[in-house]
Amino acid sequence: MRVLIVDDHALVRSGLRAVLDATDDCQVVGEASTGEEAVALAPDVAPDVVVMDLSMPGAGGVPATAALRAAMPVVRVLVLTTFADDGRVRAALAAGATGYLLKDAAPDEVVRAVRAAARDETPIDPRVARALLPGGTSHASDGTSAAAGVQLPPRERDVLVRIARGLSNRQIATELGIAERTVKVHAGSLFRRIGVSDRTSAALWGRDHGY
Repeated sequence: MRVLIVDDHALVRSGLRAVLDATDDCQVVGEASTGEEAVALAPDVAPDVVVMDLSMPGAGGVPATAALRAAMPVVRVLVLTTFADDGRVRAALAAGATGYLLKDAAPDEVVRAVRAAARDETPIDPRVARALLPGGTSHASDGTSAAAGVQLPPRERDVLVRIARGLSNRQIATELGIAERTVKVHAGSLFRRIGVSDRTSAALWGRDHGY
């Protein structure tokens, strides 16, 4: 995987480079200190994943994410930031970010998130999930929603757990030993049951409710 690192702090960039270059499947192909630099550099270095800070001089990470996704739709943007507030999370995802991670994540978490983003999965730090959900729902000990009283059938629970891990329908089908079309049926029923319309919202709901 070819990775472009975008952060205005040289120490952060060098640390990320060391972590990613130490893996067998990641290669850092460029660094940028502003969003504008990233947008200009990306076509030359052709990254698979861009690790993007949000707060930088100039326009910042959100406009840069939108510009990168518009110019290079196949590029996946993984936000790596210190901010977990509702506004920034929603703005980044709306701009086209594939995933959202906080900077105090462990190095192996960052590597896993980069790999997941490259697979077009949705690595979202569980600590920011609450910002995307209405209200302050609580966790029940059995993994169901104490606020909404949602009871999931066993197979829908199995599917939700794997959606929350960022797996695709094909990967879920392989793990569960069922057909991919069956996964789609269970996922559709699950979405209606918990009141969401897409996989990202389902994953966030699942993580917020202990799945």
